Amino acid sequence: MSAQPRSELPLFGPAAEALDARLLTEAVTRLRRALRASIRTDYPWEKLPMAQVELLQVLGEHSPARISDLAARQRLAPSTVSGLIGQMITTGLVAREVDSADRRASVVTLTDAGRDQLTAWTTAHERRMDAALASLDDTTRSAIATALPALFQLAEQLGRLDDGS
Repeated sequence: MSAQPRSELPLFGPAAEALDARLLTEAVTRLRRALRASIRTDYPWEKLPMAQVELLQVLGEHSPARISDLAARQRLAPSTVSGLIGQMITTGLVAREVDSADRRASVVTLTDAGRDQLTAWTTAHERRMDAALASLDDTTRSAIATALPALFQLAEQLGRLDDGS
């Protein structure tokens, strides 16, 4: 298997039996990098750092949220999230408000501009991914569809390892 160039390594079929963590990590990294690069080529307005996009995604599902909750969900230091949130407040993507459950604390919410930015980002990525998937043959698309539940389970397992479970 190591004699083949990386670009020709099979991702599915018999090679799947000898799943290599290094190759899976490389595939995920390359996929993420390619998606990020292609979106910025096709949609030059997209300038948000991935850390901010990921916070928008979390807030899109869990808003309002405390900084400590966002940090825990993203597995980042609260000071890092606080700095990112400060930048996002400046650009009008999020707002900080008093927590109605505990007036001593604050929560972060998406603004209309943040929600619009998240929707545009998601739509652009889905369009780009749809185009790439459409260019693949049926067998490859089917293999990817079949692998999705396992990839979600792998992500959950990695999260449990980080949590010490």
